[in-house]
Amino acid sequence: MRFTDTLKNEHRVIEQVLCCLEKMADRYEAGERLELVPANEALSFFRTFGDSYHHAKEETVLFPIMENKGFSQENGPTGVMLHEHEEGRRHVGAMQDALNHAPEDMVLAGKTFVEHARAFLRLLREHIQKEDHCLFPMAEQALSTEEQERVQTSFDEIENLGEETHGQCLDLANRLANRFDVPIVIACD
Repeated sequence: MRFTDTLKNEHRVIEQVLCCLEKMADRYEAGERLELVPANEALSFFRTFGDSYHHAKEETVLFPIMENKGFSQENGPTGVMLHEHEEGRRHVGAMQDALNHAPEDMVLAGKTFVEHARAFLRLLREHIQKEDHCLFPMAEQALSTEEQERVQTSFDEIENLGEETHGQCLDLANRLANRFDVPIVIACD
């Protein structure tokens, strides 16, 4: 498997949980109560799977090797992706803050959560498209076969550092999908 296939497969799982987040926002806007447990679970997924696994692979392995190949972080695609990763983290943090304040004011918490959920959905969907259709093809062209194999080996090492948690994240993604009637993209063993 190519290293870009690993990242794209992870994008599909992230999109699965994004669909769950979207359904949470839709339900709240339709007058239903924001369900705190699945909302917290989705945020946990984004922090762990999205950030600790997926973004770690990009930020500590892929982006540096691309920058060594001449891609500018300051004015280039890796800089844009890093900026968007940070923006996503801010939205996840704001959603978590809203959930933390839910016992005090559920209406304000729900509105704030949904506002940041909608922004996060837009951001991540556009971000994933940029990576899948622009950044990853650029990386495949720029990196030799040997470099691509080293990238994949480094990705495997990142996953193996927390294999149990990685599997737990996939299981969580699928439980959320079942709860919100979202198609499952990767079945867990």
